[in-house]
Amino acid sequence: MEFVITRKTGRVFEIILNRFEKRNALNSLFVQELTVAFLEADKDPEIRVIVLKAKGKVFSAGADLEYLQQLQSNTLEANMEDSNMLKNLFKFIYLQKKLVIAQVEGHAIAGGCGLVTVCDFAFSVPDAMFGYTEVKIGFIPAIVMYYLIRKVGEARARDLLLTGRLVKAEHMEKIGIVNQIIEPDKMEAFVLDFAERLSTETSANSIAATRAMIAEIQNMRPFDAMNYAAELNARVRMHEDCKKGIAAFLDKGEVAW
Repeated sequence: MEFVITRKTGRVFEIILNRFEKRNALNSLFVQELTVAFLEADKDPEIRVIVLKAKGKVFSAGADLEYLQQLQSNTLEANMEDSNMLKNLFKFIYLQKKLVIAQVEGHAIAGGCGLVTVCDFAFSVPDAMFGYTEVKIGFIPAIVMYYLIRKVGEARARDLLLTGRLVKAEHMEKIGIVNQIIEPDKMEAFVLDFAERLSTETSANSIAATRAMIAEIQNMRPFDAMNYAAELNARVRMHEDCKKGIAAFLDKGEVAW
């Protein structure tokens, strides 16, 4: 691929943004390649955790300028097709079965900030800036909005989406988009260790079921949600992972996930 590097280390699959000379700015091809990379990780049964990271000093500066100029001459149908590509990428990251970690070692702006938002975990260096800046260029933060509101609530989402302001990593940690701020020289080792621990200390089936529940249960009416939870709880009890985990717990042993 032209803009994306993939690397597999044991159960950890790294997806690396590799358009650093353009500040990892997104265009149609970049989005397509990211989708292919996530699909590759999803299909590999050995992979348990995906790490999304970037080469260069910027995680991603959002949409590419040439790409934005091209959009001006697109038909509505062409813009719908293009918009759906980004929608499908975010949706796939959010709904697929494996854990996703964003390793943010530079600014994450607009679409770049959207990529961070849809991940399960995000770790950032102190100097990184974040922002959903679309309203400042007459655009809208449409694709990320659903995920941001679910994650931080409407009031905090309004503040970020309607002002388009840039904020520090410290603020994003405070509202829950960033899980922890890590010094640059410790980031690589920290994320790899965190990913490896997740891949060996948790059941793949339990993670997949829990991620699915997080996505589904918030959309349900209370009693429907309770019934859904009870049914999934009962089904997971029948899975081999649950039987193995309970047996190890009762024997005071460790599970080899």
